[in-house]
Amino acid sequence: MSKVILITGGSSGIGKSIGEFLTENGFIVYGTSRNPQNYTESKFSILRLDVKNTDSIQEAVKIIIEKEGRLDVLVNNAGAGITGAIEEIPEADIKANFDTNFFGPINVIKAVLPHMRSQRAGLIINITSIAGYMGLPYRGIYSASKGALELLTEAFRMELKDFNITMTNIAPGDFATNIAAGRYHAPLLEESPYKKPYGNTLRLMNAHVTSGSDPILMAKAVLKVIHTKNPKVHYKVGEFMQKFSIVLKRILPDKVYEKMLMNHYKL
Repeated sequence: MSKVILITGGSSGIGKSIGEFLTENGFIVYGTSRNPQNYTESKFSILRLDVKNTDSIQEAVKIIIEKEGRLDVLVNNAGAGITGAIEEIPEADIKANFDTNFFGPINVIKAVLPHMRSQRAGLIINITSIAGYMGLPYRGIYSASKGALELLTEAFRMELKDFNITMTNIAPGDFATNIAAGRYHAPLLEESPYKKPYGNTLRLMNAHVTSGSDPILMAKAVLKVIHTKNPKVHYKVGEFMQKFSIVLKRILPDKVYEKMLMNHYKL
């Protein structure tokens, strides 16, 4: 029997690639978007869902259960980028980012768990970020929200063990998607003391996304995890140096690692 997959944020970027690849491999896939009417040509079903709206989450899960009778895999992919000097990002925008990147995934998880528990089986894959393993300059809020989701997964795994439900993280590096276009950018203020370093860092970040890896690598990683009997806690997908930067953070003294990051961002 084909497994039923729910992918949040499945209308573009990494989520779309995952959805198309899993559909091609025989899975029953449901993606989500806040505006599903804009994706009538999608190769898989797109449901209305806003991760910041618990009613829309419950309704989307209800539709899947009514149609398929089960839900085997959740891919928590919906997310939002945010950049800027932490001092200058309005509190409302910081909270909005955490609502999407952290609280949203929690609410989707809460919505699917009762169904997976009744099935005595389920897999939840949280799409985090390599940026969540380190505090990056002018991406500190994004790093914090994704890092929080990484840690949440570690705790959740132990709580869910008795129900035969597995949770794991897949942390992508830079991929060629439209995330830069949809990312919240704190404005480059002329009078800001951060104007020059933030502007330089922002250009470097956007260049990395533009020249990033093909999202199909993430789709293949998700498929591999689905076929893995006992998934690991953490997976990383991306360029070698991006993944190796996590290793370096473990082994280098804090100040040496900090200096390495500052050199990379020319700060």
